[in-house]
Amino acid sequence: MSQPGDNSDAEGVNQSVDPGSHLSVFINTHTAAVNAETKLFSAYEKDAHASKVYLAGKEYLSEQGQTFVLPLVGKLKQQISADPTLCPEYPSSLGLTEFTRRAMEFALGKNSPAIVENRVLGVQTVGCTGAVRLGAELLRHWYDVSAAWCGPVYLSSPCDDSLAPIFQAAGIQDIRSYYYWDAKQRGICLEKLLEELETAPEQSVVVLSASAHCPTGADLSQKDWALITQLMMRRRLFPFFLLPAQGLCCGDLERDAWPVQHCASLGMELFCAQSFSHCFGLYGEGVGHLLCVLKQNSVLLAVQSQAEKLVRALWAQPSVRGARVVATVLSNPAHLVEWQEGVKRIVERCMLIRERLRERLRLLGSPGCWDHLTQQGGLYCCTGLNGQQVEFLSKRRHVYLLPNGCLNVSAINSRNLDYVAESIHLALTAPL
Repeated sequence: MSQPGDNSDAEGVNQSVDPGSHLSVFINTHTAAVNAETKLFSAYEKDAHASKVYLAGKEYLSEQGQTFVLPLVGKLKQQISADPTLCPEYPSSLGLTEFTRRAMEFALGKNSPAIVENRVLGVQTVGCTGAVRLGAELLRHWYDVSAAWCGPVYLSSPCDDSLAPIFQAAGIQDIRSYYYWDAKQRGICLEKLLEELETAPEQSVVVLSASAHCPTGADLSQKDWALITQLMMRRRLFPFFLLPAQGLCCGDLERDAWPVQHCASLGMELFCAQSFSHCFGLYGEGVGHLLCVLKQNSVLLAVQSQAEKLVRALWAQPSVRGARVVATVLSNPAHLVEWQEGVKRIVERCMLIRERLRERLRLLGSPGCWDHLTQQGGLYCCTGLNGQQVEFLSKRRHVYLLPNGCLNVSAINSRNLDYVAESIHLALTAPL
């Protein structure tokens, strides 16, 4: 029996739990593959060349090459931060009520029959990524009441690299692609797109870009959408729209959201993942929204309860400051007019850059037709350059594009336009 002051037992315990005798539980962790964009930006940062240009970013950049925030948005952020009447409390799991209501009207229109008939659910999410993830979770658990649905989900080729992993993280492993961009024609190939969707199994989910397709900037016409929606209704396919930059594609809110409004007007059920980062300059605020249009309002409360349950497990509550800015702008007519004018100026500048780049390439005698540059819209543009030419640009000219030849047009400005055009011309004409 131990006597007071006898430390023999304690010493024995200390010896038996020697931390050095156990391997880390993470010892077999494999290093994840580096994201292509991360790898590209790392190479750009290490590049010491004076004329280097990074064209693969996602933010809208001003003529000075800085991330741009609309003056109205900056002013409202300051006002909200200084407002003593706003209590620092957690919002509902579904987000700020005023924000979700305005976000629904933003995409569907105030007079949408779906809104009037109370068969639309809106959930504030952590960015567009959060909206896609929540939608995937809802589909995974509740698409088919008789069995857990597991796909397939169809993504455009190409698409944002993050989309497939988001669906896979939700337990949907059957991810397929449908033909979208034709590199040779430098445009959308509607025939192949329709052909591939025609063979999709019933209840497949098809992820569609309503406007500002990432990363090509090439969008379908309203005539194209009419054919696609007819096919989807006949084949019982579920549309999952992406609306990442409403207003920034052509400067017209209704036109950018027309595919979503068209499907809703036909009585189709749909999801729509919205983002307010680009069109409001709220980078880092994570202001997203999942729009759920249902066939009847009798299931609205049930779907809402499932969404709340999933949100509590994913992120509990969303951030509120950015959502308050959006709600303030969309609910105030004067703010809305000022915001729309700012967005139109951004769209006009992006289109002017496209026109100037096309003209520079024409004057240089660059091979091929470059009309596709001005036929696309939004921040992104698919040049049509192949992998070898993109590699030439980064290694020989210090101009960094995405591997598929896509770029952010707002990163081109009056200081680097000539250099970018000359570099593209050399990539097309110099011996590789």
